[in-house]
Amino acid sequence: MKIFKTKTDLITYVDKLKSEKKTLGFVPTMGALHQGHASLITQGLLQNDFVVVSIFVNPTQFDNKEDLVKYPRTLDSDVDLLKTVSEEKIIVYAPSVDDIYGEHVESISFSYDGLEHEMEGRFREGHFDGVGTIVKRLFEIVRPDKAYFGEKDFQQLMIIKKLVEKNNIPVTIIGCKIHRAKDGLAMSSRNMRLKPEYREAAPFIYKTLKTAKEKFGTKSANKVTEWVTKQFATHDLLELEYFIIADVETLKTVKRKSNQKSYRAFIAVYADDIRLIDNIALN
Repeated sequence: MKIFKTKTDLITYVDKLKSEKKTLGFVPTMGALHQGHASLITQGLLQNDFVVVSIFVNPTQFDNKEDLVKYPRTLDSDVDLLKTVSEEKIIVYAPSVDDIYGEHVESISFSYDGLEHEMEGRFREGHFDGVGTIVKRLFEIVRPDKAYFGEKDFQQLMIIKKLVEKNNIPVTIIGCKIHRAKDGLAMSSRNMRLKPEYREAAPFIYKTLKTAKEKFGTKSANKVTEWVTKQFATHDLLELEYFIIADVETLKTVKRKSNQKSYRAFIAVYADDIRLIDNIALN
């Protein structure tokens, strides 16, 4: 497995692959890899000759500096997991902050036609500027044909698609289904930080989403939201930050259902000091 620490070395190798007419998939990650990442990479390998996996904890997308410090950095075990997927077809890019940003670690300001002001954008100031900054930079370095993002971060997926569209970046964005543990909890690098009692409680999030989906068939969005809020109000360990039913295209909170539109329910929950997000298609 080839592992590059600098963009100069990676660019040289990508140039070689492109001269050989090889196709390139890309899965950007912040490390602490799990089977959810593996599923993205596996899909990428089915559709490309090689897949580049970036492993970089991006400082500009953390509104909470303590969260940045605590974020797990596990390069050796990440590489071990990647070897179980493919030793020959995966290329790792694990840069330093200096290699990506140089002396100026700061975000560029982006407009995503309002997508950035909904849900996560309301609660995490500057987050999507940080996401756009690093993803655009990585696209420029890696120059992939296709890039793969999980639907767990559905808002991020929509924002990346908008970023590519507005900046005319020549890459196809592929959204991939949420990968879940057997008990339903959406796979996340943050899960490894959950204390045992919170890990045991966390599947309640997806269980609630599934029931909310059932209720959405016969009840209004407001009624479903009220029901979800009540479920978490009485939970001993999980604290609801938000539950929002939104239009899939605009991500705006639905006021009245329409049979002509598609909707998704989005949720953010604190398990102790660990913030977990999830979502589910409703129709």
